[in-house]
Amino acid sequence: MSARLLSKYSNHSRDKIYRIINYWLSKSPSDDFSNLKNQKHLIIDGTFLHRPVSIIALMYADTNSIIDGQYDVRENSIPQLTSFLKPLKEKGLCPISCTTDGNPQVIKTLKSLWPSIIIQRCVVHIQRQGLVWCRQYPKRPDARKLRKIFLKTNNINNKKSRIDFMKEISEWEFKYGENIKTKPGRGRVFSDLKRARSMLIKALPNMFHYLENPNIPRSTNALEGYFSRLKGNYRNHRGLAKEKRGNYFDWYFNLRPR
Repeated sequence: MSARLLSKYSNHSRDKIYRIINYWLSKSPSDDFSNLKNQKHLIIDGTFLHRPVSIIALMYADTNSIIDGQYDVRENSIPQLTSFLKPLKEKGLCPISCTTDGNPQVIKTLKSLWPSIIIQRCVVHIQRQGLVWCRQYPKRPDARKLRKIFLKTNNINNKKSRIDFMKEISEWEFKYGENIKTKPGRGRVFSDLKRARSMLIKALPNMFHYLENPNIPRSTNALEGYFSRLKGNYRNHRGLAKEKRGNYFDWYFNLRPR
């Protein structure tokens, strides 16, 4: 809600409303991490507000509520990721699993802090990126068949469908994979096809943990939905001074964890 509307409904002047807002934005909220030890399944993701500035957040999978988030943390920076996650570990966070979009730096950081953690790759991200790389209407037969495989990645709901899916990948890999892997890439279409194959092969070991444990979310959709609402609210504060944005998001994560 804007300062003008707050002034209207509170019977305070706009100047007083601004003073109240600025007072709280000069402080950071005190976080309650008393329940960290009980949280075993997590979702982590980041999003850009306006490049290169991004935020990252960690969510409880069972309640889809935010544990913590931080402004201006880059997903590709292991030192920044460590400084975000390590204090949570020191306060008792010891997860069984974490669902991620597959960013290698995020996975390395999670593994360095919790070596036995199960990494679940977001199947929606795999499908989305694979379809982009294969193109909507591919002309190559290998790309057409791989595209059909990517269309199934978000529909693996039991062990039988996983076996069928893996069989289809094996058949495709036997027929096309080795040639794509060893052939020098020329042109954007072929280079993207190589990327699609490589991403899928590397993701396979961590794609289906949710079939063994239904408490593990298969995607980061819950956190992406949260980011969508966050960005919508943030657009109402475009005049927010840069030095106040960190505290703004601290308060947002604290007061609106869902």
